[in-house]
Amino acid sequence: MSQINYKHLHYFWVVAKAGGVGKAADQLHLTPQSISAQLGLLEESLGVQLFRKSGRKLELTDTGRLALGYAEAIFVLGEEMQDALRQHPGRRVLQFKVGIADVVPKTMAYQLLEPAIHMAEQPKMLCREGRLAALLGDLAVHKLDLVIADRAMPNNLNVRGFSHLLGECGISFLASAELAASFKSTDFPGVLADAPLLLPGEDAAVRPKLMRWLDSLHIRPNIVGEFDDSALLNAFGQEGVGMYPVPTAIVKLLQQQTGSVLLGTTNAVIEQFYAISTERRLTHPAVLAISQAARQAMFVEGK
Repeated sequence: MSQINYKHLHYFWVVAKAGGVGKAADQLHLTPQSISAQLGLLEESLGVQLFRKSGRKLELTDTGRLALGYAEAIFVLGEEMQDALRQHPGRRVLQFKVGIADVVPKTMAYQLLEPAIHMAEQPKMLCREGRLAALLGDLAVHKLDLVIADRAMPNNLNVRGFSHLLGECGISFLASAELAASFKSTDFPGVLADAPLLLPGEDAAVRPKLMRWLDSLHIRPNIVGEFDDSALLNAFGQEGVGMYPVPTAIVKLLQQQTGSVLLGTTNAVIEQFYAISTERRLTHPAVLAISQAARQAMFVEGK
C-alpha cells in the first residue's frame, strides 16, 4: 500500500470542513482546479471515493466520512502541538475534550469531572453540552475524548463506542422551602400525589423508570413541567414551581446550595451514569481519574 500524502489529506480535510472546493481554494490560496486534482490523486492512492457530486455540490461518501474522522484527529492534534510548543516550550499541554448529555445534572457533571481537575498534570478541559446522538457523532470523529451520559451506548446508532459504567444511585425529591411548607402531609411518597411535579423529558433514561415507580404506587402526579435540560428543571424546581427529582448522590450538595427541602428518597428507581469512549479499555489519564474516583467514592459499585 502506498504511503498517504498528507498534503493531499490536508486538502481533503479543508474541503470537507469548508463545504466545497471553491471555499477551500480561497482558504488555501490555490485554484479550485489544483485542489480538485490533488483530491483525485488522494482517492486514487487510497483506492476509494471520498466525495460524490450532488447537483453542483460535493457530498462526502460513507468512506469519506470515515476518512474525515481520522483526518480531523490528525490535523487537530497537529494544531494542538503547535499551540503547546508556542505557549509551553518543552511540554505538551494535555487536553481533555468531553461531551455532557444535557439530561445529566450539571452538579453531577462537575462531581464526575472534578477528579480530572485535580490531576498532577491538570488538563485543559473543553466541555460541550448537547443531545446524546450529536455528542456521539463528535466522539466518532475524535472531536471528543469522552461523553458522559445517563445511559449506555444506544444500539440504534451507527457509531463505534464503548460504555463504561461509572456508577449508580437512587432518586431523591426536593422542593423549595415555601412549596414544602404549603403541604400539611409530609408522608413520602404520598405527598407527590397532591403536589405539582416537575419531570425530566422523554430523552432522560430515568423518566420511564420514574413513571413505572409512580404507577406501581398508584400515584397520579400533577405534572406541571417536563424539561429536556436538567439545569432548567432544577431552576424551576428551586423557584417553587414544583417538586423535582435529583440523583441521591448530589442531593446534600443541592440542599446546601439552594436551601431546598428533602421530601424523600427511593432506591426503587436507580439512575446510572456512563462514560462512553471509542476505547474498549480506558487509557486517557483524565478519563481514568474520573472512572476510578466515581467507583471508589461517588456511587454504588457498578454491577
